[in-house]
This record gives sequence, C-alpha cells and structure tokens, in this order.
Amino acid sequence: MLLLAAKLALAPLLILQGSRVRRLATRLPEAAGEREALLGSGSGGGEPLRLLIVGDSATAGVGAAHQREALAGRLAERLLERLPARAAALRWRLVARCGATTADALALLEADAAAGTAAAFPADVAVLAVGVNDVTGQLPVGRWLQRMEAIARRLEREHGVRLLVISGLPPMHLFPALPQPLRWYLGASARRYDRALRKWASRRPRTVFVPLPAMTDPALMASDGFHPGPPAYRAWADALAAGIVAAGIDAARAGRSEPAPVGGLSAGGSRADAGGASPPPG
Repeated sequence: MLLLAAKLALAPLLILQGSRVRRLATRLPEAAGEREALLGSGSGGGEPLRLLIVGDSATAGVGAAHQREALAGRLAERLLERLPARAAALRWRLVARCGATTADALALLEADAAAGTAAAFPADVAVLAVGVNDVTGQLPVGRWLQRMEAIARRLEREHGVRLLVISGLPPMHLFPALPQPLRWYLGASARRYDRALRKWASRRPRTVFVPLPAMTDPALMASDGFHPGPPAYRAWADALAAGIVAAGIDAARAGRSEPAPVGGLSAGGSRADAGGASPPPG
C-alpha cells in the first residue's frame, strides 16, 4: 500500500525522471562474441552438460566487451571447472536481447527454435534471468509471474530442461544511473518482484532460485551506471554456478531426454510435471 501511495503521489516526477534517464542514458552494446560454444574435451566419454541461458540486456552482456567476460562465458567456465573428470565438457547457448521483457524472452525462444533447421536447443539446465524491464514497465506482479511460468513450461517441454535456475533481480535501489526518488521507487518495486519470484520458484518442481550476491560497490557497475561490469558478471556467475552445483548437476543430467515437438511434452513427463503450481492471476 505504501508503494502504491508513493507511486500516485510521485507519478509526475517519476515519469519525468524516467523519461530523462532514457533520453540521457549511455547506450552500451551487447557483448561481442559467439552465443553458442562447446567447452572442454569430454575425454572421459561422458556427454556434455547442456546449458541454456535466457534473459535481457544484462544476460546479453551489456557492460562487458566480450561474452568471455559476461554472464554466459563466466558461468560456462565456472560450471566446467566443477564438472567431474568423466564428463568435463559443456555446451552452452545464449538467447537474450537488450530491453527484453518476459514477453520478449518467450518470443525470442520461439524465434530461436523457428530459425533453426532442427528442434529447439536441448538443455539439461536452463538459467532464466529476466525482469528488470518488467519492473521499469510496471507490469503487475501476477501477470509477470504468469509469463515466467509460460517461459518455464516452454523450457521444460520444448528444450527438455530438467533443472531450471531462476536468477534473482538486481538491487535497483543501488543503480547510480537512477536519480532519487526514482531509484528508491524502482528499488522497492524490484524487491517486491524478487520476493514474489522466490515464492513462485519454491512451488515449482526442479526449480531453484538463486539470489544475486550483494554488490554494493559502484565500481562493479558498467560505465552507464545501470548494467553490470565484468567484476559483477564474475560474482553473478559464481553465485549461479554454486546454486546449480548445490542442486545437483548429475540429477539434471540423469533424466535427460530429447525435447518434445513444439506444443508437446518431454518424454516420460506429464503436464503436471512440467507446469508446477500456477501463479496467482494478474
């Protein structure tokens, strides 16, 4: 109620500040480099761990020069270090775009599968990191969770994902690019979304919520004051890798199956399996 009251009282100023930030913000490019790679030798004869990373501008590496020092590259390296020697290989793919909302992320997955000559990229583990643009766009939390659920179901059905890792939202109340009171308001909104996200993830089977590590040093940010810099990407990747390992990489690989055709089901699965609990209506 306090946040709603503040929004109504501060609406003209928040709109003005938001427009000014969008107009004056430094527009950094997405990280250069390949968005799909195979790492490691796999000399032990085991199949590579298959990792799919989905998200928005931070996930796409805005604030880093190359994917090697952005989230995808760092996370792939960290996971490869933790794989047992018998299966020391990892194949990863990144599906992300600057400015993406949850609706955009779902469309990106659909377009990515449609553009290929084969089925959707099969994955054992998927990392979903999206939501900042839904916060800034003030999408109702219930509707946002419904879209997150739609993405989750698609990852499980069409990509065969056995372990879904949900990244927590960043501390927007610390973003240097945002003036006050916009910074306070978006920060409070992000924390509210993050609490709802954690609760939603806890109700889903084979789903793990990983909060972002505390990153209070402005030096961790990119030059635009809004996106992570390479040190922040390193800390973020470390946290996600630890969460994946704690959840059990072998468990994710044990139920491996090829993804079902679009609109179908994973082999051996059921709709109750893939869907989990439904979020509240928006």
